[in-house]
Amino acid sequence: LDWLGKRLFLLERKRVGMVAELGSGLTHEEIQAAEGLLRFIDESPSAFHAVSALRARFDEAGFVFLPEAQTWSCKPGGRYYTVRNGSSIIAFKVGSAVSEGYHFQITASHSDSPLFKIKAQPALEGPGSYRRLNVEAYGGMIDYTWFDRPLSLAGRVMVQIGNRIESRLVSLDRDVALIPSLAIHMDHGVNNGFAPNRRIDLCPVVSAGALEKESLQLLLANELDLHPDQIVSHDLYLVNRQAPCIWGAASEFISAPRLDDLMCAYASAEAFLRSANDSCVSVYCCFDNEEVGSNTKQGAMSTFLPDTLMRLNGALGGTDEEYRRALAGSLLVSCDNAHAVHPNHPEKSDEGNRAYLNQGIVVKEAANQKYCTDAFSSAVFCAVCNNASVPFQRFANRSDMAGGSTLGNLSNIQASMHGVDVGCAQLAMHSAYETAGARDVMLAIRALRAFYGADIQIIGADSATLR
Repeated sequence: LDWLGKRLFLLERKRVGMVAELGSGLTHEEIQAAEGLLRFIDESPSAFHAVSALRARFDEAGFVFLPEAQTWSCKPGGRYYTVRNGSSIIAFKVGSAVSEGYHFQITASHSDSPLFKIKAQPALEGPGSYRRLNVEAYGGMIDYTWFDRPLSLAGRVMVQIGNRIESRLVSLDRDVALIPSLAIHMDHGVNNGFAPNRRIDLCPVVSAGALEKESLQLLLANELDLHPDQIVSHDLYLVNRQAPCIWGAASEFISAPRLDDLMCAYASAEAFLRSANDSCVSVYCCFDNEEVGSNTKQGAMSTFLPDTLMRLNGALGGTDEEYRRALAGSLLVSCDNAHAVHPNHPEKSDEGNRAYLNQGIVVKEAANQKYCTDAFSSAVFCAVCNNASVPFQRFANRSDMAGGSTLGNLSNIQASMHGVDVGCAQLAMHSAYETAGARDVMLAIRALRAFYGADIQIIGADSATLR
């Protein structure tokens, strides 16, 4: 035993020495940025929680909350934010020199991720004494990644207190459900291909017999310190509580649930809070429902952005003419993660326009304009990065593969302006646990901070001056 103990001690010393020799490859600032993202993800199990976490940061930074249902008062030099549905948020900083004419410099990300939503009547009884939850897919997740993971519940619950209906956030601090795989002995061909049936295969089990049919209502009531009859309705989701982490022999990777798109939501918020620009109105947007098309009252295709910009313009004493002129000179940076080259399937990426982890923010283009990038907007954003000595990459889908869409082209339906699509490179997009580059958090913050800090003077689509 003494010999074994000494041997284990020496092996551990060797391992620690090897790690020290390798080093993390990251600067202290880059490690802090990556750790900050992982904390934000931990705070944000649902879109409602993500917006709550963002509100806390804006409140701490001295921003004034402007409820949509109240009269707004804004002035040059002021900092403000507004919220819709508790799941979308827009914040803005008014430059001190905007009385001489202004434009908007905007980033837009999204607060939602693919999840399984709990139905209004959630209880599935049987077979036997089992209790399961009735769920449906929200967004396009990779279904098989949700199997055999302890899961929790998070979202919002509507409660009635007297004659008042109130919204309460809930996030259970324990695992209460799991979607079990069928044993290989009962499905011998599973490794030859498996397409789960969402109605049959993806119902999470919550009890083997100890719980009754109304146990979810009771569980929520206990969590909120209410009577079960006070719970009126809910927007609840299954949540993967596997802890986000920095990993790798040289600490190159980050993995977490909901990297798409909380990574961009965090990076753009940090850039927004750390930047200053007196010549424009800097705007931060984080919209809900991108994963299901954005066409909701709080989505990027809604009136939320133009409503906010027009009300701001009016509160500053601007006319409709001045608002239209401001839009014409504005630039929107749509921030949503991009596909990195997969190490086992490089053939899935375009030969020349491909992105890698830890090599900087990705500028995304598509001929079908599912990404809003064009030559003008790309040139402006890339020039901003070059001026700040921040690396960037270019991405396009393989020509025989359809890509996804994102926020930029949809928000432009309501508030038209120049737009460019960017994002952080990542692997396993829409998995229950995704992976990206640890260094890319700081690189994205630097790129977007440079964008917010630049005085971008746009004249039509003919020229732009960076000051």
